[in-house]
Amino acid sequence: MKHVLGIDIGGSGIKGAMVDLKKGQFATDRLRIETPQPATPKAVIKTVKKIVEHFDYSGPLGVGIPSVVQNGIVKSAANIDKGWIGYPGQKELAKSTGCDVTLLNDADVAGVAEMKYGAGKDRNGAVMIFTLGTGVGSVMFIDGKLIPNLELGHMYLQYMKHDAEDHMASRIRDEEGLSWKEWGARLNTYFQHIDALFSPDLIIIGGGVSKKHEKFLHHIDVNAEVVPAQLRNEAGIVGAAVSAVS
Repeated sequence: MKHVLGIDIGGSGIKGAMVDLKKGQFATDRLRIETPQPATPKAVIKTVKKIVEHFDYSGPLGVGIPSVVQNGIVKSAANIDKGWIGYPGQKELAKSTGCDVTLLNDADVAGVAEMKYGAGKDRNGAVMIFTLGTGVGSVMFIDGKLIPNLELGHMYLQYMKHDAEDHMASRIRDEEGLSWKEWGARLNTYFQHIDALFSPDLIIIGGGVSKKHEKFLHHIDVNAEVVPAQLRNEAGIVGAAVSAVS
C-alpha cells in the first residue's frame, strides 16, 4: 500500500493523517482532536474511530500510545487514564474501527519513522531517540533493530526526587518558566546519565521543541553525537503508519 493511516495518541491531542510510505510524508492534512479527559479506553477509542471515519479508511491502521505495549496489551499509562493498564488495546481498537490494528508505544513508532526517513537513516551502532513534550519518550535501536518499550523518561534520579520527565520534559520548561539555558542544564544532567549508562553513538532529540534546537542543543555536553530530529511532530503518525505494514 502506498498510503496508510497513522494515529498518534497523546496526552493533549489525538492526531491522525494518511501517510505516503514512499516519501515518509503526510499525504493529507493532519486531523487533531483534543484528548478526552479522562482519557479512558472507551473515550480514546471513540476518538480514534472518529479519525478513521474522517478519512473514510479501512486498511491497516497503526496507532502509537504513551504506554508500554506487549502483544497488543497495554501495560502502563503515561498521561492517559490508568484504566488502560492491562487493557487489550489492539484488539478493542480493531473491533471498534474494523481495521487491522498495530498498537505500539508512541516513542517506538516515532523512532521507527526517524530511523527510516530522518536523522537516523542509514545509521548503525547504538542510536537513541528522545521525544520531549508532555512527557519524555525514549527509544533505542541497535544496528537498526528496535529495542521496544524503553521507558527512560520514567527513570528515577535520586536528586530529582521523581521521574526524570517531571524534571526536564518540554512541558516543565513552560510550567516553571525556565529559560532555555536553565532547561538546557537540566537536559544536560539527564543526557549525561544516559550517555554513561548506554554509551550511544547517536542521540536524536525530537518532539515539537526540536524545531527550536538551536536554543538548547548546545547545552548538552556528552560523548555521543547529538542532533535534532528531522520529522519532529510528524514522526509519531508517520511511524505508526509504517509499523502497520512492517
